[in-house]
Amino acid sequence: MSVLVPSTAAMHLVALAVPALVPQDINITPNSNGLPGIEQLRTIVGAVMTVGLILSVLALIAAAIVWGFGANSSNPHLASRGKLGVLVSCGAAIICGASVTLVNFFWSVGQSV
Repeated sequence: MSVLVPSTAAMHLVALAVPALVPQDINITPNSNGLPGIEQLRTIVGAVMTVGLILSVLALIAAAIVWGFGANSSNPHLASRGKLGVLVSCGAAIICGASVTLVNFFWSVGQSV
């Protein structure tokens, strides 16, 4: 039984041909008119951001009430849950508000690689 082993000359030719198959300069940028409905999608995303911010405010109010009840009733577990809720709702508001800036920042970082 014989095993076919490629010669070093054949491997050298393959190594030279593979980089020639890979395109060297690819320039792709996002366009806003490539698909129908892009403007409607932007409107929907903006509305979802608004709903997220409104829900963050609602969660902040509810968590502050829980924190207050826990602190005034000498219930440390309830007070700590309220504190955690305040932090989570503030974090959600930060993420909702800064989402466009974060995506643009990482897009520019990815373009500079």
